[in-house]
Parts: sequence; C-alpha cells; structure tokens
Amino acid sequence: MTWVAAVRVVAAVLVAQAVFVAPADEAGAASVTNAASAAGAPASVARSAGFVALRDVDPSVGQDMRYAGRRNFTGAVVDGYEEPVCLLARPAAEALRRAQRELSRSGYSLKVFDCYRPQRAVDRFVRWAGDGTDQATKAEFYPGVDKSRLIPEGYIAARSGHSRGSTVDVTVVRLPARRELDMGTAFDFFDPLSHTDDPRVSGAVRENRGVLKRVLGAQGFVNLPEEWWHFTYRPEAHPDTYFDFPVAVASVRP
Repeated sequence: MTWVAAVRVVAAVLVAQAVFVAPADEAGAASVTNAASAAGAPASVARSAGFVALRDVDPSVGQDMRYAGRRNFTGAVVDGYEEPVCLLARPAAEALRRAQRELSRSGYSLKVFDCYRPQRAVDRFVRWAGDGTDQATKAEFYPGVDKSRLIPEGYIAARSGHSRGSTVDVTVVRLPARRELDMGTAFDFFDPLSHTDDPRVSGAVRENRGVLKRVLGAQGFVNLPEEWWHFTYRPEAHPDTYFDFPVAVASVRP
C-alpha cells in the first residue's frame, strides 16, 4: 500500500493598542484590526491570549525554525526570534497534533519551519526587501525575481497572518530518517513554482503537496495557494490581532 493510500485510510491582554486599516496580508484580505504590542510584558500577553509551545502539545512534530538562525532569506537571525521554538494559539496547535497523528500511522511526520511570527520580524522582512544592496541570498531564495519586485508581487508583506498565531509553515518528512519529501521547491523559495498548484508541478511532487494539503485540510487548515508550505487554522483564535511578543518559551509559560 502506498503512503498516500495509507493516509487516505487512515481576547488578549494588550499592552499597547492601535486601530488601523491593515494592508492586504498573506490571506489577501484588508480589514480593520487591532495591533498588539507585547513590549514590557510578553508573557502576560501571550498567556492571556492562549498561546502555547507546540512542543508542550505534541513533541513529536519536527521543528526547524529557520528565522531563529541564519538559514533564511535575510541571511541572519530575524528580529524577535529569541529561541528556535514554535508558538501557536492553542486551537491551531491541537489541530496540528491531530494531523500529526494521522501522518504518523503511515510512517511520516510533520516538520514546521515557522509558526507565530512577531510583528517586529515582519517589519524586518520589509526593511530587508527594501535594501537593494543586499543580494547575498538571491541565488538560493529568489533567483528568478528582482528583489525590488518582492513586495509588489506579494512575496513580502507589511502584515502577516503568522502574527495572529494560527498560521504555520510546514512540510512532511519520512520516518525514521526524517528526510523531507520532495515538494518541488525549498521552503521560502520566492517563485511561482512554489504555488501549490503550479501547472509545472507533476508526478510525485504534486502528490506530496496534495497529501500535505489534504491531511492538514481535514483538521481545519487552509492553504495559501501561493505557498505550498503555508497553512492557517480556521476559525482563527485572533483573526484581527497582530501580536509582537518575542518567540521564546518564556512568553507562554508562567
């Protein structure tokens, strides 16, 4: 039996608040939202909003937190990532656990690249995209796109669904070696080839992307069509709040 067949069988405390009209974010919708700043009391904000560390909900999910290290398109640790941990609103974390259980029955596992993302990190992305002199990572992350086009073409945005706490960047790995399945592109590859249903994608790659989408979709996650790795759990716990507490276990634990 193939692994695909097996899978088929088997209101937050805000320290500083401002109301504004948000630009279109990764979900493509503009709305009036509340911006939450965690400056001064990150643990109070995160815990009151129901954020948890994914490892406390399901330690079996792999974590390769790219923005907490240098292996990302900025080439440096990103602002706000104090530790390489996945933090999420609890409903999203629990849904990820359910999806993990489904995959593990077939000898596979989820691996996350990013989860909750503080607003300060998103701001850093925008500054990086506006710096035309820094092209150090072009060959790996955006070889076919001029850096000046990353914001106009939607690869980088001023607001991210990740900051609301219910979005994950994720892939599938084969156990026990934890080797990533071929998804056709690397994570954060800025190119139309990363679109989930890009017509150039076929065979095993299309099948792998499809399984990831189906397994997560069965638990309430919705894929962003422009990025095969990007999923948002719905209904979101905080659909109108963009948080800015740091990524660290201390943000969610007493």
